[in-house]
Amino acid sequence: RSQTGDFDHNRWLFETSGTYGYGNAFWTKDGNFGGEKDGNGHGMGPQDLMSRPWRPLTRKLQIPAAVISPYRLLIFIRIVVLALFLMWRIQHKNQDAIWLWGMSVVCELWFAFSWLLDQLPKLNPINRATDLNVLKEKFETPTPSNPTGKSDLPGLDMFVSTADPEKEPPLVTSNTILSILAANYPVEKLACYVSDDGGALLTFEAMAEAASFANIWVPFCRKHDIEPRNPDSYFSLKRDPYKNKVKADFVKDRRRVKREYDEFKVRINGLPDSIRRRSDAYHAREEIKAMKLQRQNRDDEPVETVKIPKATWMADGTHWPGTWINSGPDHTRSDHAGIIQVMLKPPSDEPLHGVSEGFLDLTDVDIRLPLLVYVSREKRPGYDHNKKAGAMNALVRASAIMSNGPFILNLDCDHYIYNSQALREGMCFMMDRGGDRLCYVQFPQRFEGIDPSDRYANHNTVFFDVNMRALDGLMGPVYVGTGCLFRRIALYGFDPPRSKEHHPGCCSCCFPRKKKKKVPEENRSLRMGGDSDDENEEMNLSLVPKKFGNSTFLIDSIPVAEFQGRPLADHPAVQNGRPPGALTIPRELLDASTVAEAIAVISCWYEDKTEWGTRIGWIYGSVTEDVVTGYRMHNRGWKSVYCVTKRDAFRGTAPINLTDRLHQVL
Repeated sequence: RSQTGDFDHNRWLFETSGTYGYGNAFWTKDGNFGGEKDGNGHGMGPQDLMSRPWRPLTRKLQIPAAVISPYRLLIFIRIVVLALFLMWRIQHKNQDAIWLWGMSVVCELWFAFSWLLDQLPKLNPINRATDLNVLKEKFETPTPSNPTGKSDLPGLDMFVSTADPEKEPPLVTSNTILSILAANYPVEKLACYVSDDGGALLTFEAMAEAASFANIWVPFCRKHDIEPRNPDSYFSLKRDPYKNKVKADFVKDRRRVKREYDEFKVRINGLPDSIRRRSDAYHAREEIKAMKLQRQNRDDEPVETVKIPKATWMADGTHWPGTWINSGPDHTRSDHAGIIQVMLKPPSDEPLHGVSEGFLDLTDVDIRLPLLVYVSREKRPGYDHNKKAGAMNALVRASAIMSNGPFILNLDCDHYIYNSQALREGMCFMMDRGGDRLCYVQFPQRFEGIDPSDRYANHNTVFFDVNMRALDGLMGPVYVGTGCLFRRIALYGFDPPRSKEHHPGCCSCCFPRKKKKKVPEENRSLRMGGDSDDENEEMNLSLVPKKFGNSTFLIDSIPVAEFQGRPLADHPAVQNGRPPGALTIPRELLDASTVAEAIAVISCWYEDKTEWGTRIGWIYGSVTEDVVTGYRMHNRGWKSVYCVTKRDAFRGTAPINLTDRLHQVL
C-alpha cells in the first residue's frame, strides 16, 4: 500500500511486448503465468517488478464520485437558476429609472461572470500522493551507476526572510533555522540562507547562537527521529514525548537537550541588553581615548567634550557594518553596506559520525550540519529596493554563486518545517516523469495558536482545501508567498522544455508550418520567450549580461543548475533527463573569491539595466508580488502542483490581532 493507505496498483504493473494492454498484475504467490522465462516478461516474480526503476514517484487521486458528483450537480443547478434570473432581469425593464436598471444589470452580469470563473475550476479538483520509498530506491540505493549508494538527489537552497527583529522575534527565526538544519534531506545537498533586510546585529548574533545550538539539536533529532524539529514546538507538545521511543538513553538525552535549549532561549532573549551594554562600554572607551589624544595635542589648554557617534559594536570589537541602534551615517535601515557571513561551512561529502564521550552518545549519528549563510543586501539612498521581492532576488543571486542548488524553497521567518519529510515529498514531483515542466510545488499554509472561534480566518479552509485543489486540476495552484519549492531555472525566466513543440491541429493541412531541423533536447533546455526562433533555438549568449547582470559566476551557474534539476533518465519515456549517478560528486568548497562575488551581486546597483524584477526572479511593482510571480511562470508555459502531505509540511504562527493579520495578508 502507498503512504495514503490505498492499494497502489502501479507497483504491480510492468510493460511487456507479448500481452494486450499496459501489462499484467500478479495475484498468485509464485508469480508465474504458466510459462518459462522467454524475455517477454513471462515468469517474472514480484521482486523483479519491485526493482524496476520506472516506478512513478507520484500519482493522482481522483475525488470520489460520491463526493464530487453532488457538488457538480449543485453548480449546474445554480448556473441554470442564475441564467433564468438574468434573462428575467433583462426582459423586464424599469421604465421609471432606466439608467438605474441598466447599471444594476451590468453589475449583476459582472458578478455572475466572476462567480462563474470561481466555480468552473472546482469541477475537477484532484489529490496527489507521493511514494518516498521509490524516491529512496532511485536516488539513494547502490546501483551499477552509483556503487556507493551516495545520494543522487539535487541540491536544495532554503530561503528564510526577515526584516525587523522587533516585529519578528529572533527566537522565532532561530527556531525556524533549526528546523531547516535538522530536515531529513542529504546534508551535503542542503543550504540555508537567512535574509535580514533590516541589517540588524540582533538578528546576526541570534543566527550565530542558533548555529552553535544546532551542534546539539540536529544530532539529537537524527538519533531519536524527533518530530517536529522546531525545538520550541517540540518541547511544548501536550502529547506524551516518550511514546514510540525505543532507545534506552532517550529520556536522559531529552532532559539534557531541554536544559540546553532553556539556556539558549535565555541567551537569545538577553541579546538586546547584551548588545546595548557592549556598545556603551566600547563607546565610553573610544571617548576616553579621544580625550587623552586631545590632551596630548593641546598640552595645557582646556579640554572640550569630545562627541563621537554612538556606534553598535560587534563582539570582536569592530563596528557593525549594518544598521546601528542609534542611526548614524551609512548605518540606517535604508543605508548600509552588504553583508554575507557563513555561519556554518559546507559539510564534507562523507558522513561524519560522533563519539560516545561528551554531551550525547552520538556513536552512529551523522553530526554534519548544512551550509548556513547570513545575508543582508546593500541599501543606499536613491535606489528602489523593492521590499521583500528585492531581498528574495538578492538571495537568488548570492545562492547561485555559493551553492547553486537547482531548487529553492522559501519560508517566512515564522514558518518552520513541521514534517521533516516535506522536502523529499516536494522533490518527488520535481523528479518524476514530466517533472521538468514544473515551475514550483506549493504547500498549504497551516498555523498554530488559532483561537477557537478563528475570528481572523487563519484556517482559510475554502482557499487552501478547495480552491487550491481545484486549480491543481488546471495549470496548477497560485504561489502564495511561502512554503513553495521553486525550480531555479523557472525563476530565471526560461521557458519549460518542449515548450515550442508544434502539435498539428485542424488547420495544419491548409496552413502548414515550416519544418525545422531536429535539435537535441539538451540544446533546447535553456530558452527564453523573447529569443528568436532560429534553427538551434539556443539563447543568444550576447544578451545574457543584459538580462542577468555582468557576473560571470552567475552566468556560468545557469546551465549547471538546469542540468542538475533534470529528472533521472531511468526510462525511455523520460525526456530531458540526466544520467543516474551524475550528482554524487562532491560540491566545490567556498573560497574568498566566491564570497566576494556573492557580495558584489547583492549590491544595490547590480540590477540596473537588467531584467531582474521585470522578467527574472520575483516580479516588482505589486503589493502581491508572489501572485504575479506565479502568473508569469504559468504564462510562459510552466505548470505547478499542490502538495498536501498527510502530516502538515510547514506551520506558522497565527496572528493574534487584526493589524498582524492584515500585515500578514498584504
